[in-house]
Amino acid sequence: MNVNQRRTPGPAATEDSPVLVISYAWIGDFVRCHSVVKLLRARWPRRPIDMLSTTLCAPLVDYMPGVRKGIVCDLPRGRLALGQQKALAEQLRQEGYGTALIMLRTWKSALAPFLAGIPERVGFVGEARFGLLNDLRWGERHLPRMIDHFGALALPKGAPLPTEWPLPELVVTPAELAEWRGRRGLPADGHPVVTLAPGAVGRGKAWPVEHYSELASMLAAEGIHLWVLGGPQETKLAAQMAATGGAQVRDLTGSDLRNAILALAAADVAVSNDSGLMHVAAALGTPTIGIFGPTSPWHWAPLNPLAATIEPAGDVPCPRCGKVGCTNVRHRRTADIPPRQVLDAVRRALATRKER
Repeated sequence: MNVNQRRTPGPAATEDSPVLVISYAWIGDFVRCHSVVKLLRARWPRRPIDMLSTTLCAPLVDYMPGVRKGIVCDLPRGRLALGQQKALAEQLRQEGYGTALIMLRTWKSALAPFLAGIPERVGFVGEARFGLLNDLRWGERHLPRMIDHFGALALPKGAPLPTEWPLPELVVTPAELAEWRGRRGLPADGHPVVTLAPGAVGRGKAWPVEHYSELASMLAAEGIHLWVLGGPQETKLAAQMAATGGAQVRDLTGSDLRNAILALAAADVAVSNDSGLMHVAAALGTPTIGIFGPTSPWHWAPLNPLAATIEPAGDVPCPRCGKVGCTNVRHRRTADIPPRQVLDAVRRALATRKER
């Protein structure tokens, strides 16, 4: 395909033309992009900001201050899907975007904005996207974290990175929380609520379900209510936790991310693997216990502060190389984090929340 024959230039970007942010489809990265929204709001106060979203991440847009709306499109992975790209391009053209920030580095992620004739198309060179982008950025590989990649694209070309990025923020109204609790039969009866998010994408990132089950049992014995969150693939894990934690364990897993967002907003404390729900909980301001194994918290934890960052002990022989004090993060196992260590972190977080 000769892409140059498929494009009709749109109007030039103006001081009030909309901006489109194209994020990764992973929940955590989508939440990270709210830092980008805040940067853009400060840079262009009069320009509406939209986000291109998958069906999975779309509910997040409703809770992001400063985002006008989401453009929902589920493009397939692993193939171009030209027909869908052209349909998306036509939709984008109708919105009159003046600028598109393309966080992904793939060639196809820049195609629809190009075909839509969006005047400013900003992104890293990535897969040799010369022509598709007209504000090409270099030096991506020298930026240490994903937030640094995202934030750099929201700044003018060549601008230095700030020492601190604005924190992502998700806001849920008390009225919506009350309506959700009533609909789900979850009364606010004074018992503390701790959410458990046992899902994770990536080898070795999930704390074993046996550990989650033991934690659930100990917390239930203290009168704490447990809500298990995740997708349909975590439903079996919720059943295992309920088998040990009893009636105080509620299965809230399912395919609707909005349900998890509201549960995390209602909870007193959240316990999560290194996953998208950890980012959601932290952005909501819920005290969050993050469990890390073969991933670096500095690289992958939320920008929002965590109540506790739990990692395997470094003063014991490494399970893979046998070296005491091994510094290879990839050698670490979440299985080496004992349930009682997480229990202590939950107790501290609950006590701190009571004091406020």
